[in-house]
Amino acid sequence: MDWFKLTYTVLGGLGIFFFGMKLLSDNLQAASGAIVRTLINSLTTNRFSAVFVGLVVTCIVQSSSVTTVMVIGFVNAGLMNLTQAIGIIFGANIGTTITGWIISFKVSKYGLLFIAFGGLAPILIKSEKFKYLCNTLLGVGFIFIGLKYMSSAFAPLKTDEGFMSLLVYFTADSYLSLLATIGVGCMLTFIIQSSSAMLGITIALAVSGAINFQTALALVMGENIGTTITALLAGVGANTNAKRASLAHALFNVLGVLTLTTFFWSYKELVEVLIPGLADFTASDGSRPHIAAHIAAGHTAFNVINVLIFLPFLNPLKNIVVKILPGKDKKETKHLEFFGDIENLSPAMALEQAHQEIVKMADLVKISLEDTKSYLLSKERKLNEENRVKKYEDITDNMQKEIMIFISKVIEKPLSQLQSVRSSAITRESDELESISDYCDSIIHYSSRRFDDNIVYDLETLKELEYLITSNIELFDLVQASIKNKQHLDMEKFNTLINAFNKYANTIKDNYLQRVKEGKYPPLASLTLSDISVSLRRIKNHTVNLAEAYVRH
Repeated sequence: MDWFKLTYTVLGGLGIFFFGMKLLSDNLQAASGAIVRTLINSLTTNRFSAVFVGLVVTCIVQSSSVTTVMVIGFVNAGLMNLTQAIGIIFGANIGTTITGWIISFKVSKYGLLFIAFGGLAPILIKSEKFKYLCNTLLGVGFIFIGLKYMSSAFAPLKTDEGFMSLLVYFTADSYLSLLATIGVGCMLTFIIQSSSAMLGITIALAVSGAINFQTALALVMGENIGTTITALLAGVGANTNAKRASLAHALFNVLGVLTLTTFFWSYKELVEVLIPGLADFTASDGSRPHIAAHIAAGHTAFNVINVLIFLPFLNPLKNIVVKILPGKDKKETKHLEFFGDIENLSPAMALEQAHQEIVKMADLVKISLEDTKSYLLSKERKLNEENRVKKYEDITDNMQKEIMIFISKVIEKPLSQLQSVRSSAITRESDELESISDYCDSIIHYSSRRFDDNIVYDLETLKELEYLITSNIELFDLVQASIKNKQHLDMEKFNTLINAFNKYANTIKDNYLQRVKEGKYPPLASLTLSDISVSLRRIKNHTVNLAEAYVRH
Protein backbone atom coordinates (compact mmCIF):
# COMPACT_ATOMS: atom_id res chain seq x y z
CA MET A 1 0.00 0.00 0.00
CA ASP A 2 1.53 3.32 -1.10
CA TRP A 3 0.14 5.59 1.61
CA PHE A 4 1.93 8.67 0.28
CA LYS A 5 0.31 8.28 -3.13
CA LEU A 6 -3.08 7.61 -1.53
CA THR A 7 -2.77 10.73 0.65
CA TYR A 8 -1.82 13.20 -2.08
CA THR A 9 -4.37 11.72 -4.50
CA VAL A 10 -7.16 12.06 -1.92
CA LEU A 11 -6.08 15.59 -0.99
CA GLY A 12 -5.78 16.56 -4.65
CA GLY A 13 -9.19 15.11 -5.40
CA LEU A 14 -10.63 16.89 -2.37
CA GLY A 15 -9.10 20.16 -3.56
CA ILE A 16 -10.67 19.73 -7.01
CA PHE A 17 -13.97 18.84 -5.31
CA PHE A 18 -13.84 21.99 -3.13
CA PHE A 19 -13.02 24.13 -6.17
CA GLY A 20 -15.97 22.64 -8.02
CA MET A 21 -18.30 23.24 -5.08
CA LYS A 22 -17.22 26.88 -4.87
CA LEU A 23 -17.70 27.40 -8.62
CA LEU A 24 -21.11 25.76 -8.44
CA SER A 25 -22.19 27.71 -5.36
CA ASP A 26 -20.89 31.14 -6.45
CA ASN A 27 -22.47 31.01 -9.88
CA LEU A 28 -25.80 29.62 -8.69
CA GLN A 29 -25.91 32.46 -6.15
CA ALA A 30 -25.03 35.11 -8.73
CA ALA A 31 -27.65 33.82 -11.17
CA SER A 32 -30.33 33.41 -8.49
CA GLY A 33 -29.75 36.55 -6.40
CA ALA A 34 -33.18 38.02 -7.18
CA ILE A 35 -34.86 34.75 -6.13
CA VAL A 36 -32.98 34.67 -2.82
CA ARG A 37 -33.86 38.31 -2.15
CA THR A 38 -37.54 37.66 -2.86
CA LEU A 39 -37.55 34.62 -0.58
CA ILE A 40 -36.00 36.55 2.31
CA ASN A 41 -38.46 39.39 1.91
CA SER A 42 -41.42 36.97 1.85
CA LEU A 43 -40.61 35.43 5.23
CA THR A 44 -43.51 35.13 7.65
CA THR A 45 -43.97 33.43 10.99
CA ASN A 46 -45.54 30.48 9.14
CA ARG A 47 -43.27 27.52 9.88
CA PHE A 48 -43.95 25.85 6.52
CA SER A 49 -42.94 28.93 4.51
CA ALA A 50 -39.77 29.22 6.62
CA VAL A 51 -38.88 25.58 5.88
CA PHE A 52 -39.49 26.20 2.17
CA VAL A 53 -37.24 29.30 2.20
CA GLY A 54 -34.47 27.36 3.96
CA LEU A 55 -34.77 24.50 1.47
CA VAL A 56 -34.64 26.68 -1.65
CA VAL A 57 -31.88 29.01 -0.39
CA THR A 58 -29.70 26.04 0.59
CA CYS A 59 -30.22 24.44 -2.82
CA ILE A 60 -28.88 27.71 -4.28
CA VAL A 61 -25.93 28.28 -1.93
CA GLN A 62 -25.14 24.53 -1.80
CA SER A 63 -24.32 24.48 1.91
CA SER A 64 -26.52 24.16 5.00
CA SER A 65 -23.66 25.61 7.08
CA VAL A 66 -23.59 28.74 4.92
CA THR A 67 -27.37 29.10 5.15
CA THR A 68 -27.30 28.63 8.92
CA VAL A 69 -24.50 31.17 9.37
CA MET A 70 -26.53 33.61 7.25
CA VAL A 71 -29.60 32.95 9.41
CA ILE A 72 -27.61 33.59 12.60
CA GLY A 73 -26.43 36.86 11.07
CA PHE A 74 -29.98 37.93 10.24
CA VAL A 75 -31.21 37.01 13.73
CA ASN A 76 -28.29 38.95 15.20
CA ALA A 77 -29.27 41.96 13.08
CA GLY A 78 -32.93 41.65 14.09
CA LEU A 79 -34.08 40.86 10.54
CA MET A 80 -35.88 37.66 11.55
CA ASN A 81 -37.15 36.14 14.77
CA LEU A 82 -36.09 32.88 16.39
CA THR A 83 -39.14 30.93 15.14
CA GLN A 84 -38.40 31.92 11.54
CA ALA A 85 -34.73 31.06 11.99
CA ILE A 86 -35.45 27.54 13.30
CA GLY A 87 -37.88 26.94 10.43
CA ILE A 88 -35.25 27.98 7.90
CA ILE A 89 -32.69 25.71 9.57
CA PHE A 90 -35.13 22.80 9.22
CA GLY A 91 -35.45 23.55 5.50
CA ALA A 92 -31.68 24.00 5.13
CA ASN A 93 -31.12 20.46 6.38
CA ILE A 94 -33.31 19.15 3.55
CA GLY A 95 -31.87 21.55 0.96
CA THR A 96 -28.30 20.46 1.61
CA THR A 97 -29.15 16.92 0.50
CA ILE A 98 -29.29 18.11 -3.12
CA THR A 99 -25.48 17.94 -3.09
CA GLY A 100 -25.64 14.20 -2.50
CA TRP A 101 -27.89 13.73 -5.51
CA ILE A 102 -25.59 15.83 -7.71
CA ILE A 103 -22.55 13.75 -6.81
CA SER A 104 -24.40 10.42 -6.93
CA PHE A 105 -24.27 10.38 -10.73
CA LYS A 106 -21.76 8.11 -12.49
CA VAL A 107 -18.88 10.46 -11.85
CA SER A 108 -16.36 8.74 -14.11
CA LYS A 109 -18.53 9.35 -17.17
CA TYR A 110 -19.62 12.97 -17.15
CA GLY A 111 -16.92 15.03 -15.47
CA LEU A 112 -14.87 15.88 -18.57
CA LEU A 113 -18.03 16.42 -20.63
CA PHE A 114 -19.26 19.11 -18.24
CA ILE A 115 -15.81 20.72 -18.13
CA ALA A 116 -15.57 20.71 -21.91
CA PHE A 117 -18.95 22.39 -22.38
CA GLY A 118 -18.52 24.79 -19.46
CA GLY A 119 -15.04 25.85 -20.56
CA LEU A 120 -15.52 26.12 -24.34
CA ALA A 121 -19.10 27.39 -24.75
CA PRO A 122 -18.44 30.90 -23.32
CA ILE A 123 -15.95 31.48 -26.17
CA LEU A 124 -18.86 31.39 -28.62
CA ILE A 125 -21.63 32.99 -26.52
CA LYS A 126 -20.93 36.09 -24.39
CA SER A 127 -24.27 36.38 -22.53
CA GLU A 128 -23.91 37.02 -18.78
CA LYS A 129 -26.59 34.46 -17.85
CA PHE A 130 -24.99 31.90 -20.16
CA LYS A 131 -21.66 32.54 -18.44
CA TYR A 132 -23.19 31.63 -15.07
CA LEU A 133 -24.64 28.45 -16.58
CA CYS A 134 -21.28 27.45 -18.05
CA ASN A 135 -19.43 28.14 -14.80
CA THR A 136 -22.05 26.09 -12.94
CA LEU A 137 -21.44 23.17 -15.31
CA LEU A 138 -17.69 23.63 -14.84
CA GLY A 139 -18.24 23.35 -11.08
CA VAL A 140 -20.24 20.13 -11.49
CA GLY A 141 -17.51 18.77 -13.77
CA PHE A 142 -14.78 19.48 -11.23
CA ILE A 143 -16.90 17.87 -8.48
CA PHE A 144 -17.15 14.70 -10.56
CA ILE A 145 -13.42 14.69 -11.40
CA GLY A 146 -12.51 15.26 -7.74
CA LEU A 147 -14.69 12.34 -6.69
CA LYS A 148 -13.17 10.14 -9.37
CA TYR A 149 -9.66 10.80 -8.01
CA MET A 150 -10.78 10.13 -4.42
CA SER A 151 -12.58 6.91 -5.40
CA SER A 152 -9.54 5.61 -7.29
CA ALA A 153 -7.28 6.47 -4.34
CA PHE A 154 -9.55 4.67 -1.85
CA ALA A 155 -9.93 1.53 -4.01
CA PRO A 156 -6.83 -0.27 -2.59
CA LEU A 157 -8.19 0.11 0.96
CA LYS A 158 -10.71 -2.70 0.46
CA THR A 159 -7.81 -5.20 0.24
CA ASP A 160 -5.65 -3.59 2.93
CA GLU A 161 -5.63 -5.78 6.06
CA GLY A 162 -4.82 -2.90 8.44
CA PHE A 163 -7.69 -0.77 7.20
CA MET A 164 -10.14 -3.68 7.15
CA SER A 165 -9.22 -4.69 10.72
CA LEU A 166 -9.79 -1.08 11.84
CA LEU A 167 -13.10 -1.01 9.99
CA VAL A 168 -14.39 -3.88 12.11
CA TYR A 169 -15.08 -1.32 14.87
CA PHE A 170 -17.06 0.91 12.48
CA THR A 171 -19.37 -1.46 10.63
CA ALA A 172 -22.49 -0.09 12.41
CA ASP A 173 -23.79 -3.65 12.89
CA SER A 174 -24.36 -3.08 16.62
CA TYR A 175 -25.63 -0.06 18.56
CA LEU A 176 -22.17 0.74 20.02
CA SER A 177 -20.52 0.35 16.62
CA LEU A 178 -23.24 2.58 15.14
CA LEU A 179 -22.54 5.31 17.71
CA ALA A 180 -18.78 4.99 17.10
CA THR A 181 -19.26 5.38 13.34
CA ILE A 182 -21.53 8.39 13.85
CA GLY A 183 -18.84 9.88 16.10
CA VAL A 184 -16.20 9.43 13.38
CA GLY A 185 -18.45 11.11 10.82
CA CYS A 186 -19.05 14.01 13.22
CA MET A 187 -15.35 14.45 14.03
CA LEU A 188 -14.18 14.33 10.40
CA THR A 189 -16.86 16.84 9.32
CA PHE A 190 -15.73 19.19 12.08
CA ILE A 191 -12.13 18.89 10.88
CA ILE A 192 -12.99 19.45 7.21
CA GLN A 193 -15.64 22.11 8.05
CA SER A 194 -17.87 20.97 5.19
CA SER A 195 -20.57 18.33 5.33
CA SER A 196 -20.75 18.35 1.50
CA ALA A 197 -17.05 17.51 1.23
CA MET A 198 -17.36 14.78 3.87
CA LEU A 199 -20.38 13.41 2.02
CA GLY A 200 -18.23 13.33 -1.12
CA ILE A 201 -15.53 11.39 0.72
CA THR A 202 -18.13 8.97 2.10
CA ILE A 203 -19.54 8.32 -1.38
CA ALA A 204 -16.00 7.92 -2.77
CA LEU A 205 -15.17 5.35 -0.07
CA ALA A 206 -18.42 3.48 -0.73
CA VAL A 207 -18.05 3.51 -4.53
CA SER A 208 -14.50 2.18 -4.18
CA GLY A 209 -15.76 -0.71 -2.02
CA ALA A 210 -13.78 0.37 1.05
CA ILE A 211 -16.95 0.67 3.16
CA ASN A 212 -20.44 -0.79 2.88
CA PHE A 213 -23.76 1.03 2.70
CA GLN A 214 -24.53 0.58 6.40
CA THR A 215 -21.26 2.24 7.43
CA ALA A 216 -21.78 5.05 4.90
CA LEU A 217 -25.27 5.71 6.24
CA ALA A 218 -23.96 5.97 9.81
CA LEU A 219 -21.18 8.34 8.68
CA VAL A 220 -23.78 10.55 6.98
CA MET A 221 -25.71 10.75 10.25
CA GLY A 222 -22.53 11.85 12.02
CA GLU A 223 -21.89 14.43 9.32
CA ASN A 224 -25.25 16.00 10.14
CA ILE A 225 -24.04 16.62 13.69
CA GLY A 226 -20.57 17.77 12.61
CA THR A 227 -21.96 20.44 10.31
CA THR A 228 -23.67 22.18 13.27
CA ILE A 229 -20.31 23.01 14.84
CA THR A 230 -19.75 25.68 12.16
CA ALA A 231 -22.97 27.37 13.22
CA LEU A 232 -22.11 27.11 16.91
CA LEU A 233 -18.78 28.82 16.24
CA ALA A 234 -20.58 31.48 14.21
CA GLY A 235 -22.83 32.19 17.19
CA VAL A 236 -19.86 33.20 19.37
CA GLY A 237 -19.98 36.95 19.87
CA ALA A 238 -23.53 37.27 18.56
CA ASN A 239 -26.52 38.35 20.60
CA THR A 240 -28.61 35.93 22.65
CA ASN A 241 -31.19 35.19 19.96
CA ALA A 242 -28.47 34.43 17.39
CA LYS A 243 -26.79 32.04 19.85
CA ARG A 244 -30.18 30.39 20.38
CA ALA A 245 -30.53 29.89 16.61
CA SER A 246 -27.15 28.13 16.41
CA LEU A 247 -27.99 26.02 19.47
CA ALA A 248 -31.37 25.10 17.94
CA HIS A 249 -29.56 23.85 14.83
CA ALA A 250 -27.26 21.65 16.93
CA LEU A 251 -30.10 20.33 19.12
CA PHE A 252 -32.28 19.55 16.12
CA ASN A 253 -29.56 17.51 14.41
CA VAL A 254 -28.39 15.74 17.56
CA LEU A 255 -31.94 14.83 18.61
CA GLY A 256 -32.69 13.74 15.04
CA VAL A 257 -29.67 11.41 15.00
CA LEU A 258 -30.51 9.96 18.44
CA THR A 259 -34.11 9.38 17.35
CA LEU A 260 -33.11 7.65 14.14
CA THR A 261 -30.53 5.42 15.85
CA THR A 262 -33.39 3.69 17.67
CA PHE A 263 -34.69 2.31 14.37
CA PHE A 264 -31.54 2.63 12.25
CA TRP A 265 -31.74 -0.78 10.59
CA SER A 266 -35.40 -0.29 9.65
CA TYR A 267 -34.42 3.08 8.22
CA LYS A 268 -31.67 1.37 6.20
CA GLU A 269 -34.18 -1.15 4.83
CA LEU A 270 -36.57 1.69 3.92
CA VAL A 271 -33.87 3.27 1.75
CA GLU A 272 -33.18 -0.11 0.13
CA VAL A 273 -36.88 -0.36 -0.77
CA LEU A 274 -37.07 3.20 -2.11
CA ILE A 275 -34.05 2.96 -4.44
CA PRO A 276 -33.84 0.22 -7.10
CA GLY A 277 -30.96 -2.25 -6.86
CA LEU A 278 -29.10 -3.47 -3.79
CA ALA A 279 -26.82 -0.80 -2.33
CA ASP A 280 -23.85 -3.16 -1.83
CA PHE A 281 -24.22 -4.89 -5.21
CA THR A 282 -20.84 -5.19 -6.98
CA ALA A 283 -20.80 -5.50 -10.77
CA SER A 284 -18.46 -7.82 -12.70
CA ASP A 285 -16.09 -4.91 -13.39
CA GLY A 286 -15.77 -4.24 -9.66
CA SER A 287 -17.94 -1.11 -9.70
CA ARG A 288 -20.82 -0.49 -7.29
CA PRO A 289 -23.45 1.21 -9.49
CA HIS A 290 -26.22 1.66 -6.92
CA ILE A 291 -24.53 2.71 -3.70
CA ALA A 292 -24.09 6.45 -4.43
CA ALA A 293 -27.82 6.91 -5.10
CA HIS A 294 -28.63 4.93 -1.94
CA ILE A 295 -26.39 7.20 0.16
CA ALA A 296 -27.97 10.32 -1.37
CA ALA A 297 -31.44 8.91 -0.69
CA GLY A 298 -30.46 7.99 2.86
CA HIS A 299 -29.20 11.54 3.44
CA THR A 300 -32.46 13.01 2.12
CA ALA A 301 -34.68 10.55 3.99
CA PHE A 302 -32.85 11.22 7.25
CA ASN A 303 -33.44 14.97 7.04
CA VAL A 304 -37.01 14.76 5.73
CA ILE A 305 -37.97 12.32 8.50
CA ASN A 306 -36.42 14.59 11.13
CA VAL A 307 -38.25 17.67 9.84
CA LEU A 308 -41.56 15.78 9.79
CA ILE A 309 -40.96 14.59 13.37
CA PHE A 310 -39.84 17.91 14.84
CA LEU A 311 -41.80 20.50 12.82
CA PRO A 312 -44.90 20.15 15.06
CA PHE A 313 -42.58 20.75 18.03
CA LEU A 314 -40.93 23.88 16.65
CA ASN A 315 -42.24 26.10 19.46
CA PRO A 316 -41.24 23.65 22.24
CA LEU A 317 -37.75 23.48 20.67
CA LYS A 318 -37.65 27.26 20.70
CA ASN A 319 -38.71 27.30 24.36
CA ILE A 320 -35.99 24.79 25.24
CA VAL A 321 -33.18 26.88 23.72
CA VAL A 322 -34.62 30.01 25.40
CA LYS A 323 -34.44 28.23 28.76
CA ILE A 324 -30.90 26.99 28.07
CA LEU A 325 -29.81 30.48 26.98
CA PRO A 326 -31.90 33.01 28.92
CA GLY A 327 -31.29 36.71 28.31
CA LYS A 328 -32.93 40.09 27.85
CA ASP A 329 -32.54 40.63 24.13
CA LYS A 330 -33.99 44.15 24.06
CA LYS A 331 -30.90 45.50 25.78
CA GLU A 332 -28.61 43.94 23.20
CA THR A 333 -29.19 46.47 20.43
CA LYS A 334 -26.19 47.57 18.40
CA HIS A 335 -25.73 50.13 15.69
CA LEU A 336 -23.43 47.99 13.55
CA GLU A 337 -24.95 44.61 12.84
CA PHE A 338 -22.83 43.11 10.05
CA PHE A 339 -22.25 39.54 11.03
CA GLY A 340 -19.79 36.83 10.12
CA ASP A 341 -17.24 36.44 7.38
CA ILE A 342 -18.32 37.77 3.99
CA GLU A 343 -17.03 34.50 2.53
CA ASN A 344 -19.98 32.78 4.22
CA LEU A 345 -22.55 35.08 2.63
CA SER A 346 -24.01 34.85 -0.84
CA PRO A 347 -24.05 38.21 -2.70
CA ALA A 348 -27.86 38.31 -2.43
CA MET A 349 -27.75 37.78 1.34
CA ALA A 350 -24.83 40.18 1.78
CA LEU A 351 -26.60 42.94 -0.14
CA GLU A 352 -29.75 42.34 1.89
CA GLN A 353 -27.74 42.78 5.09
CA ALA A 354 -26.22 45.97 3.68
CA HIS A 355 -29.67 47.28 2.76
CA GLN A 356 -30.88 46.68 6.31
CA GLU A 357 -27.90 48.69 7.58
CA ILE A 358 -29.04 51.51 5.28
CA VAL A 359 -32.53 51.27 6.84
CA LYS A 360 -31.03 51.58 10.33
CA MET A 361 -28.76 54.40 9.23
CA ALA A 362 -31.78 56.26 7.79
CA ASP A 363 -33.61 55.83 11.12
CA LEU A 364 -30.73 57.51 12.94
CA VAL A 365 -30.59 60.33 10.40
CA LYS A 366 -34.35 60.91 10.80
CA ILE A 367 -33.90 61.31 14.56
CA SER A 368 -31.02 63.72 13.92
CA LEU A 369 -33.19 65.82 11.59
CA GLU A 370 -36.00 66.00 14.16
CA ASP A 371 -33.57 66.95 16.94
CA THR A 372 -31.95 69.54 14.68
CA LYS A 373 -35.35 71.12 13.99
CA SER A 374 -36.19 71.22 17.68
CA TYR A 375 -32.80 72.71 18.60
CA LEU A 376 -32.84 75.23 15.75
CA LEU A 377 -36.24 76.63 16.61
CA SER A 378 -35.82 76.51 20.38
CA LYS A 379 -35.44 79.64 22.49
CA GLU A 380 -33.12 77.87 24.91
CA ARG A 381 -30.20 75.50 24.64
CA LYS A 382 -31.11 71.77 24.71
CA LEU A 383 -28.03 69.76 25.62
CA ASN A 384 -29.74 66.36 25.17
CA GLU A 385 -30.53 67.08 21.53
CA GLU A 386 -27.13 68.63 20.93
CA ASN A 387 -25.33 65.58 22.35
CA ARG A 388 -27.59 63.10 20.55
CA VAL A 389 -27.03 64.68 17.12
CA LYS A 390 -23.28 64.62 17.72
CA LYS A 391 -23.43 60.99 18.88
CA TYR A 392 -25.47 59.94 15.84
CA GLU A 393 -23.12 61.79 13.53
CA ASP A 394 -20.24 59.70 14.91
CA ILE A 395 -22.29 56.50 14.56
CA THR A 396 -23.38 57.18 10.97
CA ASP A 397 -19.81 58.09 10.06
CA ASN A 398 -18.66 54.72 11.39
CA MET A 399 -21.54 52.89 9.69
CA GLN A 400 -20.69 54.51 6.35
CA LYS A 401 -17.10 53.25 6.62
CA GLU A 402 -18.29 49.75 7.59
CA ILE A 403 -20.70 49.64 4.66
CA MET A 404 -17.94 50.76 2.28
CA ILE A 405 -15.62 47.99 3.50
CA PHE A 406 -18.41 45.41 3.43
CA ILE A 407 -19.53 46.29 -0.12
CA SER A 408 -15.93 46.33 -1.35
CA LYS A 409 -15.71 42.67 -0.28
CA VAL A 410 -19.08 41.83 -1.82
CA ILE A 411 -18.06 43.13 -5.25
CA GLU A 412 -15.08 40.76 -5.24
CA LYS A 413 -17.61 37.93 -5.64
CA PRO A 414 -19.27 36.97 -8.93
CA LEU A 415 -22.21 39.39 -9.24
CA SER A 416 -25.04 39.72 -11.68
CA GLN A 417 -25.48 43.08 -13.41
CA LEU A 418 -28.39 43.90 -11.11
CA GLN A 419 -26.33 43.04 -8.03
CA SER A 420 -23.46 45.25 -9.25
CA VAL A 421 -25.86 48.17 -9.69
CA ARG A 422 -27.38 47.54 -6.28
CA SER A 423 -24.00 47.42 -4.55
CA SER A 424 -23.06 50.80 -6.06
CA ALA A 425 -26.43 52.25 -5.06
CA ILE A 426 -26.05 51.07 -1.46
CA THR A 427 -22.59 52.61 -1.26
CA ARG A 428 -23.92 55.95 -2.49
CA GLU A 429 -26.91 55.79 -0.13
CA SER A 430 -24.56 55.40 2.84
CA ASP A 431 -22.51 58.38 1.61
CA GLU A 432 -25.58 60.61 1.30
CA LEU A 433 -27.00 59.61 4.67
CA GLU A 434 -23.67 60.27 6.36
CA SER A 435 -23.52 63.71 4.68
CA ILE A 436 -27.02 64.62 5.90
CA SER A 437 -25.98 63.64 9.43
CA ASP A 438 -22.86 65.80 9.07
CA TYR A 439 -24.93 68.85 8.13
CA CYS A 440 -27.31 68.26 11.04
CA ASP A 441 -24.29 68.38 13.33
CA SER A 442 -23.08 71.54 11.56
CA ILE A 443 -26.45 73.26 12.05
CA ILE A 444 -26.35 72.38 15.76
CA HIS A 445 -22.84 73.85 15.93
CA TYR A 446 -23.88 77.06 14.14
CA SER A 447 -27.03 77.39 16.23
CA SER A 448 -25.05 77.07 19.45
CA ARG A 449 -23.44 80.44 18.61
CA ARG A 450 -26.86 82.05 19.12
CA PHE A 451 -26.98 80.86 22.68
CA ASP A 452 -23.33 81.73 23.34
CA ASP A 453 -23.81 85.30 22.01
CA ASN A 454 -27.45 85.80 23.09
CA ILE A 455 -28.64 86.28 19.49
CA VAL A 456 -32.42 86.32 19.03
CA TYR A 457 -33.89 85.92 15.54
CA ASP A 458 -37.12 87.67 14.73
CA LEU A 459 -40.35 85.73 14.18
CA GLU A 460 -40.16 86.01 10.38
CA THR A 461 -36.66 84.53 10.26
CA LEU A 462 -37.65 81.65 12.54
CA LYS A 463 -40.64 80.87 10.29
CA GLU A 464 -38.38 80.76 7.25
CA LEU A 465 -35.95 78.42 8.99
CA GLU A 466 -38.85 76.28 10.18
CA TYR A 467 -40.12 75.96 6.59
CA LEU A 468 -36.70 74.89 5.29
CA ILE A 469 -36.06 72.27 7.97
CA THR A 470 -39.67 70.96 7.86
CA SER A 471 -39.52 70.66 4.04
CA ASN A 472 -36.26 68.76 4.36
CA ILE A 473 -37.87 66.34 6.81
CA GLU A 474 -40.85 65.82 4.46
CA LEU A 475 -38.50 65.08 1.57
CA PHE A 476 -36.45 62.71 3.70
CA ASP A 477 -39.59 60.95 4.99
CA LEU A 478 -40.63 60.10 1.42
CA VAL A 479 -37.26 58.56 0.58
CA GLN A 480 -36.90 56.82 3.94
CA ALA A 481 -40.33 55.17 3.63
CA SER A 482 -39.44 53.89 0.16
CA ILE A 483 -36.12 52.48 1.38
CA LYS A 484 -37.63 50.84 4.46
CA ASN A 485 -40.62 49.30 2.67
CA LYS A 486 -38.80 48.68 -0.64
CA GLN A 487 -41.44 50.62 -2.52
CA HIS A 488 -41.26 52.82 -5.60
CA LEU A 489 -40.56 56.44 -4.75
CA ASP A 490 -43.39 58.83 -5.67
CA MET A 491 -41.24 61.01 -7.92
CA GLU A 492 -44.11 63.35 -8.83
CA LYS A 493 -44.72 64.26 -5.20
CA PHE A 494 -40.98 64.35 -4.51
CA ASN A 495 -40.27 66.74 -7.39
CA THR A 496 -43.18 68.98 -6.36
CA LEU A 497 -41.66 69.33 -2.88
CA ILE A 498 -38.22 70.04 -4.35
CA ASN A 499 -39.54 72.78 -6.64
CA ALA A 500 -41.44 74.39 -3.77
CA PHE A 501 -38.33 74.21 -1.56
CA ASN A 502 -36.09 75.80 -4.21
CA LYS A 503 -38.56 78.58 -4.95
CA TYR A 504 -39.06 79.45 -1.30
CA ALA A 505 -35.31 79.19 -0.57
CA ASN A 506 -34.59 81.82 -3.25
CA THR A 507 -37.21 84.12 -1.71
CA ILE A 508 -35.69 83.62 1.73
CA LYS A 509 -32.25 84.46 0.34
CA ASP A 510 -33.54 87.80 -1.01
CA ASN A 511 -35.27 88.55 2.32
CA TYR A 512 -32.12 87.70 4.22
CA LEU A 513 -29.95 90.03 2.08
CA GLN A 514 -32.47 92.82 2.63
CA ARG A 515 -32.28 92.38 6.42
CA VAL A 516 -28.49 92.46 6.31
CA LYS A 517 -28.63 95.76 4.38
CA GLU A 518 -31.03 97.16 6.95
CA GLY A 519 -28.60 96.17 9.72
CA LYS A 520 -31.14 94.03 11.59
CA TYR A 521 -28.44 91.56 12.63
CA PRO A 522 -24.85 92.06 13.76
CA PRO A 523 -22.06 90.49 11.57
CA LEU A 524 -21.75 87.27 13.62
CA ALA A 525 -25.51 86.72 13.61
CA SER A 526 -25.58 87.28 9.83
CA LEU A 527 -22.75 84.79 9.32
CA THR A 528 -24.48 82.23 11.54
CA LEU A 529 -27.76 82.60 9.68
CA SER A 530 -25.96 82.24 6.34
CA ASP A 531 -24.18 79.07 7.47
CA ILE A 532 -27.44 77.54 8.71
CA SER A 533 -29.24 78.36 5.44
CA VAL A 534 -26.45 76.86 3.33
CA SER A 535 -26.48 73.66 5.46
CA LEU A 536 -30.25 73.33 5.04
CA ARG A 537 -29.87 73.59 1.26
CA ARG A 538 -27.08 70.99 1.35
CA ILE A 539 -29.34 68.60 3.29
CA LYS A 540 -31.92 68.99 0.53
CA ASN A 541 -29.29 68.27 -2.14
CA HIS A 542 -28.10 65.13 -0.38
CA THR A 543 -31.69 63.94 0.07
CA VAL A 544 -32.17 64.33 -3.69
CA ASN A 545 -28.95 62.33 -4.25
CA LEU A 546 -30.22 59.67 -1.82
CA ALA A 547 -33.43 59.38 -3.84
CA GLU A 548 -31.48 59.07 -7.10
CA ALA A 549 -29.32 56.30 -5.60
CA TYR A 550 -32.38 54.41 -4.35
CA VAL A 551 -34.31 54.49 -7.63
CA ARG A 552 -31.31 52.84 -9.31
CA HIS A 553 -32.27 49.60 -7.53
